[in-house]
Amino acid sequence: MISYITLGCRDLKLAESFYSPIMNKMGGTPAYRTDRLLAWSLGGNGPLLVVNLPFDGEVATYGNGGMVAFKVESQESVMALHSLAIELGGVDEGAPGPRGKSFYGAYVRDLDGNKLNFHC
Repeated sequence: MISYITLGCRDLKLAESFYSPIMNKMGGTPAYRTDRLLAWSLGGNGPLLVVNLPFDGEVATYGNGGMVAFKVESQESVMALHSLAIELGGVDEGAPGPRGKSFYGAYVRDLDGNKLNFHC
C-alpha cells in the first residue's frame, strides 16, 4: 500500500497556489504542513500528496517518465481539473479525451515540471 507520494518544488508558496485549488476541487483536505512541505489527504486509506522543498537543499527536478495519476469520478471532472491546472499556470501535456476503450484522461505539468494525469 502506498502511503504518500512526494513531488519536489522550487517555491512552496507557489506550489501551494497551484495544488490547493486542485486538491480542493478533488475533495482533498490539508493534512499537515511544515516550513518545507505541504500535504493533502484525499480521504480513506489513499495516499497523501506531499509537495516539498528537497531536503538536500538542491534544486527540485522532475522525473522523466514519472507521473502522478489521479482517478476522478467523471469525464467532466477530468476536463474541469485539466482546465483548472492550465488556468493555474500548468502546461498542457495532453488534452482531455479517450485513450483506449475504457480510459478517459488528460495530462498536465505543474509549475515545476512534474507530470500529472486526471482520469476516469
